[in-house]
Amino acid sequence: MDEKDWHILTTLYEEKNITKAAGRLYISQPALTYRIQQMEKEFDSKIVSRGKKGVEFTVKGEFLVQYAQNMIDQLRKTKEEILNMDNTIKGTLRLAVSGLFARYELPSLLKEFLSIYPEVEVNLKTGWSSDIHQMLQKEESHLGIVRGDYSWKENKILLREEKICIASSKKIAFDELPYLPRVNYQTDHSLKNTIENWWQETYSVPPMISMEVDRLDTCKELVLNGLGYAILPEICIKNDEDLYIAPIVLDDNKYLLRNTWIFYRDTALELAQVKAFIDFLND
Repeated sequence: MDEKDWHILTTLYEEKNITKAAGRLYISQPALTYRIQQMEKEFDSKIVSRGKKGVEFTVKGEFLVQYAQNMIDQLRKTKEEILNMDNTIKGTLRLAVSGLFARYELPSLLKEFLSIYPEVEVNLKTGWSSDIHQMLQKEESHLGIVRGDYSWKENKILLREEKICIASSKKIAFDELPYLPRVNYQTDHSLKNTIENWWQETYSVPPMISMEVDRLDTCKELVLNGLGYAILPEICIKNDEDLYIAPIVLDDNKYLLRNTWIFYRDTALELAQVKAFIDFLND
């Protein structure tokens, strides 16, 4: 087995489909099938079988997939460490970033960072903060930018705090909210729980949710057109938008806040490009 075989095994395991795996690997289906057959000869064992639901891996096949993934990880880390031996800051920076932060804040930050360190290559994955947390647990990224308060036993830095606000097309009073139409949007459990806990502590009746949408941007457009109010994090609100914004204030006169954190492991700081990016975010 070699590096190409490692990628064939892991990709086929993810896709469970010869056609899709071949497409991702940019090889023909016969070539992929041939390589699997050669590996089966090499180990004198059945690795995969084809069924009605697609490709299924045998117990021995799953063991080889785990070996292949470990070898890919080790090779990647070795390349990173060798590149890090040079005096210049270069190499791959693997980031896992909350989708909302990636949408509104990350592009300008990355543009500035790469203008300072042009030899750094960025590998970016985005998703819900809970997904980012899982990626870090599996060491799929060097560092993560997570929104909300998640448990993390290694290094974390508070990147910023932002207010959670009532957004509407015109001024409304907080005591009117239970009787006004609200536009809801899909978000991660951390923000959802924060908003729900505040509502339950403040009001004795549930909100009057008139619309449920899958994207925050869609929600905001509906609010801009006077179709209801929304509860939004400050990160997505632009100064030039025609919205009435009222930060939520708690009983102790503090704002209801949403925290954004940088999570990373001690070992990540051994890579110059990772340390440079963390220092850049902290400036």
